[in-house]
Amino acid sequence: MQTFEQLRAVIRNGMPATGMPAFDLPAAELDAVTRMVRSLSAPAADSNPPGDAAAGERYFFGAGDCANCHMVFGKGKAVAPDLSGIGRELTFEELQAAVKEPAAKVKSGYEVVKVQSKNGQTLRGFARNQSRYNLQLQDLTGKFHLFTHREIVRVTSESGSIMPPPKCSAAECRDLLAFLSSLTGVSLTKRAAPLAAESGPPFAQIANPKPGDWVSYHGALTGNRHSALDQINTSNVNRLALQWVFPIAHFTLEVTPLVIDGVMYVTGPNQVFAIDGRAGRTIWHYQRPRSGETRGDPAKGTNRGAAVLGDKVFTITDNAHLLALHRVTGQLLWEVNITEGMPNRNYGNTAAPLVVNDLVVAGISGGDLGVRGFLTAYKADTGSEAWRIYTTPKPGEKGSETWQGAALAQFGGGGATWMTGTFDAETNTVFWGTGNPFPALDGDERKGDNLYTDSVLAIDAATGKLKWHYQFTPHDLYDWDGGQTPLVVNRPFGGRERKLLIQANRNGFFYVFDRTNGELLLAKKFSDRVNWATAIGKDGRPVVVPGLEPTREGTKVCPNILGAANWPSVAVSPQTGWFYVQSRDACGIYAKPPSWNARPIPLEPGRMVLRALNIETGERMWEAPQIGPADSWGGVLSTAGGVIFFGEDSGALGAADAKTGKDLWHIQTNASAELGDGHSWRSSPMTYMVAGKQYIAFAAGPNILSFALPSVE
Repeated sequence: MQTFEQLRAVIRNGMPATGMPAFDLPAAELDAVTRMVRSLSAPAADSNPPGDAAAGERYFFGAGDCANCHMVFGKGKAVAPDLSGIGRELTFEELQAAVKEPAAKVKSGYEVVKVQSKNGQTLRGFARNQSRYNLQLQDLTGKFHLFTHREIVRVTSESGSIMPPPKCSAAECRDLLAFLSSLTGVSLTKRAAPLAAESGPPFAQIANPKPGDWVSYHGALTGNRHSALDQINTSNVNRLALQWVFPIAHFTLEVTPLVIDGVMYVTGPNQVFAIDGRAGRTIWHYQRPRSGETRGDPAKGTNRGAAVLGDKVFTITDNAHLLALHRVTGQLLWEVNITEGMPNRNYGNTAAPLVVNDLVVAGISGGDLGVRGFLTAYKADTGSEAWRIYTTPKPGEKGSETWQGAALAQFGGGGATWMTGTFDAETNTVFWGTGNPFPALDGDERKGDNLYTDSVLAIDAATGKLKWHYQFTPHDLYDWDGGQTPLVVNRPFGGRERKLLIQANRNGFFYVFDRTNGELLLAKKFSDRVNWATAIGKDGRPVVVPGLEPTREGTKVCPNILGAANWPSVAVSPQTGWFYVQSRDACGIYAKPPSWNARPIPLEPGRMVLRALNIETGERMWEAPQIGPADSWGGVLSTAGGVIFFGEDSGALGAADAKTGKDLWHIQTNASAELGDGHSWRSSPMTYMVAGKQYIAFAAGPNILSFALPSVE
């Protein structure tokens, strides 16, 4: 609904495109007309109805038995629609009619049906969506059942609502309406109560997913995009066929879908969809307007996904508000401003949050604009802050001696936590990469190592305290942040089983650590174009080549500013034991202010190369060079079927043999930088299983696409 000022402006200025003239009235008359027009559609919350709202609340949760179906601020049952914001959604007259005769005011998606399936099952619930081909049913316990038409014998529609009209006296009905009218929704200052009995996946299921589920951004909290599914394999992957397409109104999506019990959760700019993973049909949709207050990637609408724990779906808005939505209804349960109290307005967010035990961990973006980086954990049930760790020190704090000059005090240092980290349940450690220092290409006012930028942080998940860190690029002059996936894996190294942490860094080196203590076990170049350092020394510091600092005229440095690796996903296959990464081999010309740029070299084009690396040696086991502009951002997926799926530089989704790199299949999506800025691959593939069928899904351009093997009828 428009605000008073917005409606007043429409009346004053008219709407020429629709034929509505302007009304140039005196201010007092204009206000009076605006009030009259607004009153025709004023929400119930603005109508000041008679009655005792407190008494109405007691009736709602008591004698009225309304909470047996409806939820209000976390209390009650998520069977029928959540009513927490009903006072803003309906006028008083509409609300009065809905209470008096619920059967006449059934909300779309809550039509009652009875389904008889071919397996002999009979279910009664809500048709959240349906077509002649499929049905998305929510039963009366809040569980979703996803049917195709071939599985259904009969669907019988029931007239009316699941809720009978309340048997309230005139006074009780008056009080009930007063209570419902007062419900204006969850906000930063008003949160839902913790859910009494959550039926969604507990953390044990997130840490050890059921076969076929994809429960977090990387599929596993360890960051390893390897799936145990093998229905799609090297012998049949060439038969993959498109199953469905789901468009989201945004020019290029970067999301990785989640799938739990067949329901897929995908995000776009400030929105979340729950959809049928078999049919690509909407179950619910949450959306709020773009904030208009952000800069950089958040202002472009970049959002890489959600997280799920229990009956909550978590997502982060462009302006860094962490939201908890109900998994069944899509209703907002709580909201926190991650940057509350921070003095800088350059903060935003683009990444998926990470659930860890009973916490939701969220980072921030803005490192290229001048912010002080930090990472925060919140209690999943209430949204209360559990801990916060900063990635750069304040002047005078420990570590500030690595910042010599005015940059730290003036800009905060940078070190944004803009990509989703990983979690090691064995040691209860969160691993998170940190972004570049600021100013990015000019180190004159930040001499020294600039801790803890361009690093991986090992953080105690219970306390938020730093266990250890490693800085990949001390005193970074090339914008090579450390946000690449810190992958957790257990495997042999050096003749014995080790708990490893692996990262292919933007600076062109491949790193292997003992994750229990941060010991560096291996550091080796994985890109053909690395000239800034000859090696990583025994002390863990790079052996830097002198004379390659950015200048006002420009200096050729390799890799280029996009990095030899970046945020696209990586994987380790247990079958081969190898690490798979999309590498960018490219150099650039780095210039510091006032020109401040890192431009490409026209006569020296770069290239993307899919590489399989031996974890113990860094040796390349095979590689698959690509032809294109070397400006794509498609990551990899490994499966037990022996297939590596990857976003190829031309905009195709490719499938390669994990052992040999041989091409097995591809589908051209034209998600290519050749179409213009922002149209290249911006996502990584994932896989899931529903009703015994394996799917491969990914985002290309504005669409989520899902593929599977053809069905045998």
